[in-house]
Amino acid sequence: MRLLVTGGCGFIGTNFIYLMQERHPDWKIVNLDKLTYAGNRKNLLAIENNADANYSFIHGDICDKTLVTNIIEEYQIEAVVNFAAESHVDRSINDPAPFLTTNIQGAQNLMECARQAGLEKFVHVSTDEVYGTLAKNEPAFTEDNPLIPNSPYSASKAGADLMARAYFETYNFPISITRCSNNYGPYQFPEKLIPLMYTKAVAGEQLPIYGDGSNIRDWIYVDDHCTGVELTLLKGQPGRAYNFGGAAEKTNLELVRELLSILGKDESSITFVKDRPGHDQRYAMDFTVAQNELGFSPSVTFAEGIRKTIQWYQDNELWLEEVKSGSYRDFMAEWYGERK
Repeated sequence: MRLLVTGGCGFIGTNFIYLMQERHPDWKIVNLDKLTYAGNRKNLLAIENNADANYSFIHGDICDKTLVTNIIEEYQIEAVVNFAAESHVDRSINDPAPFLTTNIQGAQNLMECARQAGLEKFVHVSTDEVYGTLAKNEPAFTEDNPLIPNSPYSASKAGADLMARAYFETYNFPISITRCSNNYGPYQFPEKLIPLMYTKAVAGEQLPIYGDGSNIRDWIYVDDHCTGVELTLLKGQPGRAYNFGGAAEKTNLELVRELLSILGKDESSITFVKDRPGHDQRYAMDFTVAQNELGFSPSVTFAEGIRKTIQWYQDNELWLEEVKSGSYRDFMAEWYGERK
């Protein structure tokens, strides 16, 4: 297979490329990434420096129609997996515009270029946040739940999901959608909860938790999510959406306490800050459809995954220091300062 992966230098895209190189060494993978603040080309140097790897990197924007069209033609691309997205809720609250540009217009541009080229498969990677929020005792989200996004980020992802549906219904375009719960694992940029709490804990800093810490998330180890995307690419039905979850619901406070316990630290560093606007109370994913149609099930428990993740950050302190510098540090200092 000749596969175009967009956003492959981000957290999930990086892990997906490594996993596909391991499982499908005969696949040609072309990685198109704009390299915004959370995209790190160094993540994939092991593959770039491997002369035997069937891999190419292209620095560019998914909104560039000429570039995308040329890539599809030059590399004779057969399928697309779109990970490219602005993905941080806090940043979308601060400035929604880039989320609309990349997450909706960029996704539509990819769909159109792929449609005109007659590609046979397109997997659009979305999020559980498009469904909105759940009460504590409500059933988990299924693919039949309506899209009721509550943040600029989730609204932009829902917009792309609806565009994907429109491309299937209008043009019979062979696109599938994946929606997953909260990912964690190696290479995750430290604005997200787990790496943020880890970096602050090892630095002896306060650990800011929104509200009272009761918000619930379902956590999935990144390799399990990447396996779900792979199964969708290989077996998914056009026009279908597939939910992926880790069967690991935890409150934010529970998660932070577990992380501190693994690190051998007490809970005195936990501090509660002003809740963010439109903060969804709970996400939970029913992945029965993916289980029945694709053979998906999460293989990494949270207890195992969180320890593997912490060990990775401990073994990759230089990577962590590099990505924590510059605009990221300035943004986080400003944002959390405003929330206190």
